[in-house]
Amino acid sequence: MSDDHHSGDHDNHDHESDDEGRVTSPMQDFTMGQVTTGFIVLVVGVALTFGVPFLLT
Repeated sequence: MSDDHHSGDHDNHDHESDDEGRVTSPMQDFTMGQVTTGFIVLVVGVALTFGVPFLLT
């Protein structure tokens, strides 16, 4: 048998016991500043994706 076989208590998961305060990303609110940052990143990405090849032709 290989040495990477793990034996022990697999039912004890202490890191999963504190799920009450957890919030997932789609449920979180976001600020107008975060929307602005995302829009600026979008504009720069579109400019690099389509603008640079257009200028090189």
